[in-house]
Amino acid sequence: MKKTFGVVLLLTMLFSSCAKEFNQVYKSTDYHYKYEYAKESFAAGKYARAITILQELIVQAKGTSEAEESLYMLAMAEYMDRDFATASETFKRYVKSYPRGVYAEQAEFYVGESLYMDTPEPRLDQSETVQAISAFQEYLDVYPDARLKDKAQQRLFELQDKLVEKELYSARLYYDLGSYFGNCTSGGNNYEACIVTSQNALKDYPYSNRREDFALLIMKSKYELALQSVESKKLERFQDAEDECYGFINEYPDSKERKRAEEYIAKCKKVTATAKD
Repeated sequence: MKKTFGVVLLLTMLFSSCAKEFNQVYKSTDYHYKYEYAKESFAAGKYARAITILQELIVQAKGTSEAEESLYMLAMAEYMDRDFATASETFKRYVKSYPRGVYAEQAEFYVGESLYMDTPEPRLDQSETVQAISAFQEYLDVYPDARLKDKAQQRLFELQDKLVEKELYSARLYYDLGSYFGNCTSGGNNYEACIVTSQNALKDYPYSNRREDFALLIMKSKYELALQSVESKKLERFQDAEDECYGFINEYPDSKERKRAEEYIAKCKKVTATAKD
């Protein structure tokens, strides 16, 4: 019991001492003192403390030799503290303030990296993903032989994959909604929306490894669209669905969905044969 009390007392004293030192630094007008304290805090992983001091320091040290490093260190502290949205803006501020600065290349990279770390899961809005792609592309344009070129390119591939997954999620959602018309306030049809979304994705991301998934959705949607068509459009749509099935088999002859495509073809032929009779 006495040992536990002693440990608590010691921790309380240390915390009180640290808090007193921090307040002393924070209130100081000596920016050299603040600068050294901020560097020590950053090196020790005390990022929140470093951020508070650096936010004051970049104003006090403006025009001095410490100002540039302080701004970059602030951005890195925010990044390490996982405040990625703020870090991205601070890195942008550094690049704008010091376009030829010592840390300009790293800062340009971390604009994108901060945005990358803040991107949401594919089913959510992907505005941050688009911004991250733009930031990494700008980094590669400005520094074509950059030290972090390979990592930036890898990030671009990962971010593009996330956009593809977003489109695939949307297309599947339209297909799953099927004949439900409650969401079609502007006319149209969920199967048609699935087809258009999938076709646009195939055009926008020609090297995606999810091409077969989009092609399958197009084939299935065209068949379902034909099934629910009015008589005047039925023949044309079954013929279109049949052509789509043949196209799917030609492009993906070893697909596990080949049997489905062949079954669709047989059903389409039966309908078109009956219609011609």
